[in-house]
Amino acid sequence: MSPARLAAAACVLLLAGPGCRRGGPAPEGGSGDPQAEARTLIEGRRFDEAIARLGDAADAESLYLLGRAWAGKAETAPVPTPAPGSPANAAPLKAEEERALAYLERAVAAQPDHAQAHLAIAQLLAPHALAAGSRVASPPGEGVSVDRVLHDFGDAIQADPAGTAAVEAMIAFATRAGRRPDADAGYQELVRRRREDPDVLVRYGDFLAGPGGDGEAALAQYSQALIWRPDDTATRLKVVDIHLAAASSLLAQRQYAMAEARLGQARRLTVDPSSRQAARLRELEDRLRDIRGR
Repeated sequence: MSPARLAAAACVLLLAGPGCRRGGPAPEGGSGDPQAEARTLIEGRRFDEAIARLGDAADAESLYLLGRAWAGKAETAPVPTPAPGSPANAAPLKAEEERALAYLERAVAAQPDHAQAHLAIAQLLAPHALAAGSRVASPPGEGVSVDRVLHDFGDAIQADPAGTAAVEAMIAFATRAGRRPDADAGYQELVRRRREDPDVLVRYGDFLAGPGGDGEAALAQYSQALIWRPDDTATRLKVVDIHLAAASSLLAQRQYAMAEARLGQARRLTVDPSSRQAARLRELEDRLRDIRGR
């Protein structure tokens, strides 16, 4: 056998040898699967090694992992200097982010239902969209828009019909961006996917009672949560607060019968006579009695 054939045979027999592997040596304890090894390297923040391990692979999963690795490298990369004439709070993409975005976009082009790649794109661009949205004035088409990122989150949610990671991320982003209707839609989707989770119902109620500005809609979510968890005192008190606020407003409008009905609902849910809600309830009931006694 010729020396060349002997070398080839030895390479086949000694697959563990680094010179016979494509993409370079595996990490210590590696499985021989470049994608699995790349994931391990990325989790360990060994981004350059992950990039080298994947090499020039062009399948959707490898492209996604390359995008993640470059996004990881971007975390510690220096912020580029904005171009002359750019707004003071401009946040241009770093070179590493550009590379990450290119790989991730190739991943979703190769596999349109790659939920993780869609989510990675949205998370990569989200800080830039928030920075662009905070400008007093921004030329049309400049930077990354909030709408673009919401669309990417939507693609991730659609590609993963059962998961909640993309929904949670979209809610957080939409809330920070001041896009209340989009955050509300995200909560509705989260409730749909976790129907029997009272914590989600309470969170949605908190959103509606706060940024959403709809106490009556919040009341419906809290009431649903109490069906699953009737001993939840904190949520009961939130319901009481909404009834008391409504009763106060109805008294001001001279809608006394409706105010009395709201106070009755508040009284049925108030279990601690020393609570702030109980004191407010007594105050409003006294006011109603005074009005009717005139």
